[in-house]
Amino acid sequence: MAINDPIADLLTRLRNAKVARHRFVDFPLSKMKMEIIRVLQEQGFVEKCLVNEEKHLARVFLKYAGGREPVIQGLQRVSSPSCRRYVGYREIPKIYGGMGVAILSTPQGIIDGETARRTRTGGELLCLVW
Repeated sequence: MAINDPIADLLTRLRNAKVARHRFVDFPLSKMKMEIIRVLQEQGFVEKCLVNEEKHLARVFLKYAGGREPVIQGLQRVSSPSCRRYVGYREIPKIYGGMGVAILSTPQGIIDGETARRTRTGGELLCLVW
């Protein structure tokens, strides 16, 4: 089955695994998805990611706080293939006063909103995570 929006598919898989309190989630491998997972891992939303090259799959281990509460509270896709949303570095949203992260696709690669503000780089606003 063809997936029209692979980033939305990744976010939906993470959201569903979080609600069901699964330890990990598998998804088809792509460079952009791996970069998004790298940003989430740097920001402390996921534990680690394992890659299976021969099956072309990746497995992300979700991070839980004490009492099995998920660290990720919400995920929202902002830009979509049919309606792209580009922002300058001044318009990058702050999520819950800095508790969340905006993920952008910029000329320097996929980075979080704080790094984009610091380097004064705008780009496509992919998703918001809190």
